[in-house]
Amino acid sequence: MESRLTEIEIKLTLTEDLVESLNMVVHRQQEQIDALQRQIRHLYEMIQSASKGPEVRDLRDEIPPHY
Repeated sequence: MESRLTEIEIKLTLTEDLVESLNMVVHRQQEQIDALQRQIRHLYEMIQSASKGPEVRDLRDEIPPHY
């Protein structure tokens, strides 16, 4: 009976360690997801502001009138 109890305690301890490790992984992944969402939001805002603003043309790209 004593050995079964010890075995159960060992398994419980290993399970608790595993759950804690998985919790840390999930936490890091959520931080990465949040950072990626911020980057996407920033890129979206940049695209939106670029499409609304006036078009800036470089005169060097223009073809001279005599061509």
